[in-house]
Amino acid sequence: MPAPSTYREPVTTAITAFFLGGTISMTGHDDGAVSRLVAADLIDAVPQLAQLDMSLDARDFRRLPSACLTFDDIVELVAAAAESGADGIVVVQGTDTIEETAYLIDLLWPGDAPVVVTGAMRNPSLAGPDGPANLLAAMTVAASDRFRGYGALVVLNDEVHAARYVRKTHSTNTATFASPNAGPVGLVVEGEAVAMFGVARRRTHMPTGPVNSRVPIVAVGMGDDATALTGLATNGDGQNCDGLVVAGFGAGHVPDVLAEPVGALAQRVPVVLASRTGAGPVLAHTYGFAGSETDLLARGLIRAGLLDPYKARVLLRVALACGYDHAGIVAAFAEAAGLG
Repeated sequence: MPAPSTYREPVTTAITAFFLGGTISMTGHDDGAVSRLVAADLIDAVPQLAQLDMSLDARDFRRLPSACLTFDDIVELVAAAAESGADGIVVVQGTDTIEETAYLIDLLWPGDAPVVVTGAMRNPSLAGPDGPANLLAAMTVAASDRFRGYGALVVLNDEVHAARYVRKTHSTNTATFASPNAGPVGLVVEGEAVAMFGVARRRTHMPTGPVNSRVPIVAVGMGDDATALTGLATNGDGQNCDGLVVAGFGAGHVPDVLAEPVGALAQRVPVVLASRTGAGPVLAHTYGFAGSETDLLARGLIRAGLLDPYKARVLLRVALACGYDHAGIVAAFAEAAGLG
């Protein structure tokens, strides 16, 4: 009896791409660059896409600068992406909020297919636009089975970053995206997606209602008093916020005069303690002065760990939308913050 054949017909990878607008789709105008290009225009500008073994379903999902995207937009996008059943998802948007939208996707995405977010720092009317190369790299990563199970990724400048680590570090540089606490998880080399190390999947958070809670970020500065917190206190109609993220000094410190009012607020709403530095952890028990991390955590603040203030805000809003109680929120941060 002949041995069974090991030959298999090649399988074309199905990619669904959602175009949201942003710099990559903008062209020059007398009053500044504005969105003019649609998905078909951007795809036509990258003839190398035809060389990838993929079928592409390109959708004009939004036409907005990323500063105008909302949590509802991204929740709707995740639902549409899940319904597509694609082997890989690409999201093309402005770079201003990529680190937040990608992390929100990462928290919500239930599948193993990679969701790759990309954009551009230079619009097509400028010399050396980076959009075509970034779009090609993103499609290459999304079509690769090497990044299945990684959740949401950000791909620009031929680097692959995990959404939970990535930061925008420069306002104009094409190499703006970096992961200070981890480094890139992969690269695109000579048209091939290369995974350098894995990213453990974490629990998916499924909101039971709209992600519309009010969670401001208060960044502390030298000599601050409690003035910035005044509008967040309770009034006759209830609370002016549903939660708060405090972007503290260093490893999680605030001026001593802020310790008591921040602690009082933490008795009413969840208050997360993050670092304004952009890299490194919020500590738990190294310093003991008034306003230190030990003092603030004892007053009921929640440790952000390795999450920067912007990602901490995203997670807190999602946790509130999931209906978590205080213990559930603490557990969500303990898992996501990367420090146990």
